[in-house]
Amino acid sequence: MAALLPRLRASLAHLRGAAAPAGAALRPWGAPGARFLSLPSHTLLTMPALSPTMTQGNIAAWLKKEGESIRAGDTIAQVETDKATVDFEVLDDGVVAKFLVPEGASDLAVGTPVAVLVEDAADVAAFKDYKADAPPAAAAAAAPRAAPPAPPAAAAAAPPPPPPSAPHTTPPPAAPSAAPAARAAPPPSSSRSAPASPLARRMAASKGIDIGSIAGSGPGGRVIAADVEAAPATQHAAAAASAASGTTRGPMAEPGAAFEDVPHNNTRKVIAKRLTDSKQSVPHYYIAMECNLDELARLRTKVNDAVDKERKVSVNDFIVKAAAKALRDVPQVNAAWHDDFVRTYSHADVCVAVSTDKGLITPIIARADTKGLAQIAAETKELAARARANKLKPEEFQGGTFTVSNLGMFGVKHFTAIINPPQAAILAIGGAEKRVVADGKGGFKEASFMTVTLSSDHRVIDGAIGAQWLGAFKKYIEDPVLMLI
Repeated sequence: MAALLPRLRASLAHLRGAAAPAGAALRPWGAPGARFLSLPSHTLLTMPALSPTMTQGNIAAWLKKEGESIRAGDTIAQVETDKATVDFEVLDDGVVAKFLVPEGASDLAVGTPVAVLVEDAADVAAFKDYKADAPPAAAAAAAPRAAPPAPPAAAAAAPPPPPPSAPHTTPPPAAPSAAPAARAAPPPSSSRSAPASPLARRMAASKGIDIGSIAGSGPGGRVIAADVEAAPATQHAAAAASAASGTTRGPMAEPGAAFEDVPHNNTRKVIAKRLTDSKQSVPHYYIAMECNLDELARLRTKVNDAVDKERKVSVNDFIVKAAAKALRDVPQVNAAWHDDFVRTYSHADVCVAVSTDKGLITPIIARADTKGLAQIAAETKELAARARANKLKPEEFQGGTFTVSNLGMFGVKHFTAIINPPQAAILAIGGAEKRVVADGKGGFKEASFMTVTLSSDHRVIDGAIGAQWLGAFKKYIEDPVLMLI
């Protein structure tokens, strides 16, 4: 044993010598928020998963400053997810030592380090030059960018849509020599290829600056707002000199040659993925029915005449209530497909499709089957307003058992909608249309009808069940007093 002690001491000394050099951060043990051993005690904040479908997010705004104290439950940032802007709250007291990504940073994968908290304000200075390892998803962005290709190689980029055919004209004698020169000119640099924050892109566009010509100082060479502010002095002068020179330019681009590439926001990416998956994997079928709106219109007029302006109800509120009542009558439609079972719900949580600047979102009227028209109307107005302001909470748009999509106010007569999985059905509402019909007394009268189309998942809902549900819905629409019972 005594002979082993020198060997053990030597091994320990070797291990100490192999430790990370002073000032270098050790890799975290795996969980977000893990602590590092070679720096003062601190916590690494990472991009959180704020919804089940969230895989990446944007830092819409930092609400604290570096060096500022923060308490558990305080909001450190606003994070733009695939559906809404959500508060990012911290779980511990501390001091903000460093922000690892700038405000406006976009497409940050869940788990990406975004900030460092320390327990003592005296430790903030130790993190002045701290940089966290980039996560796998960001490895490509963090790698040094290759030198830009020579101008001829730019032809490999995605070509613009072909311009329409121009009318044939006979050029003047001097024109042929100018045309090849115009074609030989290198294409303008593409701002699409330059990594940049959304704020930087907006600033560059408003100043008329090609963002692809700006050297980025952000993480991975990303162009940030400060880079754009530093650029105009030289680039604006060049643009002004070019305009003032009065030199003759080449032929103008043909109509249709100009275009703009609009980057996808998170909401558009999620909508595209989910609806593509739905259309490709869910066996949709469609059945339609016409509903007479005359009785509903009369009842709505009576209700709205009896209440103040803030409590008035819309036709869509009646539709939500009728759908919820029909889901109670035909519960097989109030269901969801799972690989090993079909889940049938006890209450009708009706999603109402709302169009926003960032795309479609479906806030939920929870337990609509238990609520009156006035409550449904109030909740719908509030949720729609907050959806358009990007202020919905995750639980207000995630889930739901059935969806109503109404395009009648845009003059659409009828359409079919794509099912929102795992829901089994969605109802598409067309606009009201006046027709002349028999009055039952040997004469004719004018009546209003709307066409509704039910999209159903055939794995869950057979055609006869879908027809039964539409019949129940039609009953409530055409005899709306039944909704009040």
